[in-house]
Amino acid sequence: MDRIPPQKSSSFSPATFREERLGRNLSLGAIKISEHGANEQIKEEGEESVDNVAGDGGEDAAAGEESAVIEEAVEPDLAALSAEVDAFLAGRDGGGDAPPTSISEVTLDKFASAVEQEMAQSEGDDDKWSPAENGDAPPLLAAIKRLAALAATLTAGAGGEGHKFTIGVHRVTGVLHRAMTFVEDEFHAILDDPRLAAATAQSAAGDTGSATGKSIRRPPSFGHAAAAPDSSTAAAADSSSPPFPPETVDRLRAMADAMAAGGYTTECTQVFAVARRNALDASLASLGYEKASIDEVVKMPWESLESEVATWIKAFRHTINVGLSGEHDLCARVFPNSGTGRAIFADLAKCAMIHMLNFTEAVAMTKRAAEKLFKVLDMYEAIRDAAPIIDAFISACSESESDDSQPVNPLSDIKSELASVRARLGESAAAIFCDLESSIRADAGKQPVPGGAVHPLTRYLMNYLKYACEYKNTLEQVFREHHRTDDDDGNGSNPFAAQLMEVMELLHGNLEAKSRLYKDPSLCNIFLMNNGRYMLQKIRGSPEINSVVGEAWSRKRSTDLRQYHKNYQRETWSRVLNLLRDDGVITVKGSVQKPVLKERFKQFNAAMDEIQRTQGAWVVSDEQLQSELRVSIAAVVVPAYRSFLGRFAQSFSAGRQTEKYIKLSAEDLESIIDELFDGNAVSMPRRRN
Repeated sequence: MDRIPPQKSSSFSPATFREERLGRNLSLGAIKISEHGANEQIKEEGEESVDNVAGDGGEDAAAGEESAVIEEAVEPDLAALSAEVDAFLAGRDGGGDAPPTSISEVTLDKFASAVEQEMAQSEGDDDKWSPAENGDAPPLLAAIKRLAALAATLTAGAGGEGHKFTIGVHRVTGVLHRAMTFVEDEFHAILDDPRLAAATAQSAAGDTGSATGKSIRRPPSFGHAAAAPDSSTAAAADSSSPPFPPETVDRLRAMADAMAAGGYTTECTQVFAVARRNALDASLASLGYEKASIDEVVKMPWESLESEVATWIKAFRHTINVGLSGEHDLCARVFPNSGTGRAIFADLAKCAMIHMLNFTEAVAMTKRAAEKLFKVLDMYEAIRDAAPIIDAFISACSESESDDSQPVNPLSDIKSELASVRARLGESAAAIFCDLESSIRADAGKQPVPGGAVHPLTRYLMNYLKYACEYKNTLEQVFREHHRTDDDDGNGSNPFAAQLMEVMELLHGNLEAKSRLYKDPSLCNIFLMNNGRYMLQKIRGSPEINSVVGEAWSRKRSTDLRQYHKNYQRETWSRVLNLLRDDGVITVKGSVQKPVLKERFKQFNAAMDEIQRTQGAWVVSDEQLQSELRVSIAAVVVPAYRSFLGRFAQSFSAGRQTEKYIKLSAEDLESIIDELFDGNAVSMPRRRN
């Protein structure tokens, strides 16, 4: 007898004899065909005998029987068997109007074998799920759907005919189960790595390409434990993987249709949901985001938490703008025209959002501190900006609803969670900003800043406020929603601006109190000038804070600065100028009183030495203010001194007497003034020759 060509090694390769094929039922053991369906077997064998006589004319019965066995081993004609199955199914669907078409036990066996053969031959074929050129369903998909419909008819309730076909029912349902395992493995493999769908059979070297090989990697979800996340999915689905191309989505949709036709929708959606959930997790991991519990976040030091918040913001924006948008599109295309895709996407979105929102809840629970404000606002903005995208998802799901089976949109819960977390962050941000008042009031140090320089509190607060005003629109929104000042009448007032002005006024009052720590009134005014100028420069250098503070406040502070300047000149230089005046004491009746003149020069020299020694150590860090002070002093003092020298220098005899009393020239005085306020105390220079 001729040998049948060897088939590809697979769990779906046809056996050599029908008895072996019939014996491959799930845990049923071998069942002989002679034990059931005797009439069909006799009829078949009789027909085969007639054919043998007509074709050979002289062969004995044994040869005819062997020929019949060989013919049965030949690959079944799937098209012919499908037509017979369709006729049987159509007869059952016609009710009582048409006589039902019968089907034999052997036909059921042959059709199941043909479907098995189709699956075996399709292994390694990348186009097995692609539609035919004429647009018809791929042959494998059509065969599996037909097998599912046949199994459903045979195993229907009391009206079913399964009791007539004991072996056939087991055979059909067994092959259907293995077909679903086969489809599920293929489905999972593509979801695991979409590039597999575009790979050729040669590129799959190292993989058996069989369903059996894939099953070893991941057990099927039915008939075993429920599908669970596996490391292979997370490892393969990173953010750098290409999106699913259209042809891959078509194959996924065809597989999902096949599993739905076989009654395995739950298993299909389970595999899909787990795979995509793992893909989202892997995408977040590739961005550096690692899940942490609320307790871990609350106990984390701010230096570490600040970095985690920055990573969370990046991961959250990616999930909303890229991850969920892609998953929504994929669910809608793989599961079109049903609520399945919407339910899967809603589950994916919830799983992705819940833990990320738990992180924000934990951040809002941490102890408030001024340095946390800006990261809290960043998180607030990220969640605020996500709301329109979630609304778009909700709207898309609502528009696609064809019935009232889901009266409450499952994504509404996500919207509520976002709103709740956003409110928590907003309340935290408003409270942190308002805590600045307490910080200012608590800063009541009794040690003055050396040299009258800008106070650290001024630097910190003004830079803090400048940076805060870069979030001006967000802070205004936060304060309108979560904070009301005492004078807010609700008629268009800006509670954030009111709070900021309160902070500014508190700072101004705090600085005035600190200025009184200086015993020297001149240094007191230098301190106020330094700090006032610093505040004004920060405000005018930032359009954001300037728009909140307003021009009126800036003009008032400019007026204060001019007054501090006048006060300083009066306290320091008025006494010097008085020494350079002839008030009727130096010259009496046209005669210079030398003793008085000598005393005046001695007092002037002592005053300038004191000013140079003390005010040279004072600090005016703003170069413009420093220049303004020096110019204004020189413009008054130098001309007065030059005039005084012109009138009275000749009163002293040349030589030692002149050097003793006139120690400074006008140029020396200019040099002394030019060296003031640079933080370096020096002694008065010698008189220039």
